[in-house]
Amino acid sequence: MSELLIECRQLYKSYGLRPALRGVDLEVGPGRIVGLLGPNGSGKTTLIKLLCGLLRPTTGSLSVDGSAVGPYTKSVVSYLPDRMYFADWMKAVDLFDLFRDFYSGFDYQKALAMCRSLGVEPRDRLKSMSKGTKEKVQLVLVMARSAKLYLLDEPIAGVDPAARDFILRTILTNYNEEGTVLISTHLISDIEKVLDEAIFLKEGKIMLHETVDTIREKEGKSVDALFREVFQAAPMFDGEKEGF
Repeated sequence: MSELLIECRQLYKSYGLRPALRGVDLEVGPGRIVGLLGPNGSGKTTLIKLLCGLLRPTTGSLSVDGSAVGPYTKSVVSYLPDRMYFADWMKAVDLFDLFRDFYSGFDYQKALAMCRSLGVEPRDRLKSMSKGTKEKVQLVLVMARSAKLYLLDEPIAGVDPAARDFILRTILTNYNEEGTVLISTHLISDIEKVLDEAIFLKEGKIMLHETVDTIREKEGKSVDALFREVFQAAPMFDGEKEGF
């Protein structure tokens, strides 16, 4: 295992003439839970898609576990997108079969156990499930893998407040502890208690990257309070999605 799980050097990504990331330099080690935080359009989803290989940089470089993004990194990255991408006619067990064939580290029995704990019937068709239940199925698919990097884009946005702690406990008790979890979310107060580090992203640039303990010691306030202070001109709304 590389000493750095994520390494970005002068990473730029543009969509035509519109820049999404502007010279991002980032280092994240293994065994961390990291919040990727920023207002809409800050580039959070773009960075996640670059790390999992769905996008390619305009310029600059990035690596995962010491390797350029490619077949190896895709085998050790487990990605939760911010929207459902499976066909409604499928059942959760069909998806488990598919993931078991694709990923050697997928634990089928663990997936079934997570379904039981989340109140999901794995033999129901997706089209019969609520939006929140579908998102739980996607979470099961991601967390049942023994990955090195878990990329979670808005994992608790679609569930009611009472279920958020339960979802976070599911994440904490099922990820590979030698790996790292990168969580992009607007619901900072809900996830702050589980974070080791926080990254503030604004207009495609990293404004801050510190451990949560350092933020509390230096600033004398919570990550959520500091975020609101730094981004006070960019109010956030529950469930709002960023454009890229």
